[in-house]
Amino acid sequence: MSNFKIPWLPITLATVPNIGGFIGGIYVRKNIKGWYETLNRPSWRPPNYMFAPVWTTLYTGMGYASFIVYRDGGGFQGAAKIPLILYSSQLLLNWAWSPLFFHFHKLKWSLFEICALWANVAGCTVAFYQVNKVAGSLMIPYLGWLSLATALTYYIYKNNPETPKEPIKD
Repeated sequence: MSNFKIPWLPITLATVPNIGGFIGGIYVRKNIKGWYETLNRPSWRPPNYMFAPVWTTLYTGMGYASFIVYRDGGGFQGAAKIPLILYSSQLLLNWAWSPLFFHFHKLKWSLFEICALWANVAGCTVAFYQVNKVAGSLMIPYLGWLSLATALTYYIYKNNPETPKEPIKD
């Protein structure tokens, strides 16, 4: 009999962000292959097939970083409290962007939202780094990819009309 224990907490915390991303991806999938393809998009955008593996990697890294901060910062009772609150709020903002952009087609609000997300992730990265340098460093690729996503959102906002409103019927 082995003394090996499955590390449930780090596995769980590394998986949770992926679950939200997966659910969001299913929710907006038809609009990615439909509406998104009709937009004026920049030549420098990544190809669509890159998004799923990149987000899976980033979600796993940020989830594991949250475990490190939780472990090393004393959980919600210690120095990790504020970093974990920032992490939780950025995760909710992250999950909210896809429906806002792909489902509701709210380009201006998507831009505002992703800018708020970027600022939150930057603060979270610094806060994580103060608890554990590895955890903070694990957030840097996410901030880089999010910078690209922010630039892409800005380009699409500036070069495409907002979805027209339904006419008001008398």
